[in-house]
Amino acid sequence: MKRNRCLIGLASMLLILTEFLMVTASGQKDVRDEDAIQKVIHDSFGWGLTKDRTLFESVFAQDGDFFTYYPDSRRTVVGWDQFKKYLDNWMDPRNKVKGFEIRDLRLVIAAAGNAAWFSAVVDDEGEWDGKPWGSKDIRWTGVLEKRRGKWVIVQQHMSAAKDKVLEAAKKENR
Repeated sequence: MKRNRCLIGLASMLLILTEFLMVTASGQKDVRDEDAIQKVIHDSFGWGLTKDRTLFESVFAQDGDFFTYYPDSRRTVVGWDQFKKYLDNWMDPRNKVKGFEIRDLRLVIAAAGNAAWFSAVVDDEGEWDGKPWGSKDIRWTGVLEKRRGKWVIVQQHMSAAKDKVLEAAKKENR
């Protein structure tokens, strides 16, 4: 009887281990991936606090696949070469990032395990040559891809909610 319970227990453990290995091998959601993705998302703003260019370059896809839409209609960036043109301006000593907040982050990892998408709301603030700049309540969505074992942002879109923009304009005109 004891021997049967031990065999059943061992078989159960093997079954659980096999299921775990199959899920991991099939690319199902892995907590390590989720942590790595969240770090990339935060580093995509956080690099600016110390002007860590290496960190900046590590979080974005450095090829023609990368693109981003900004909240204003003047800037749509297609490809790494176009995106990095902004870097000199961002790295300028007159530009000082004061802080950022990413909240309401929602993250989904594709079943295949090599792509993920997210949405969040962002506040970003700093100053240029002593004059404040910033954005509040920016809606941010994006797509990441796992390339050579590393997660990178390949697409992002930032927008301001129309109702909030209209509300702010009304306050300014009072």
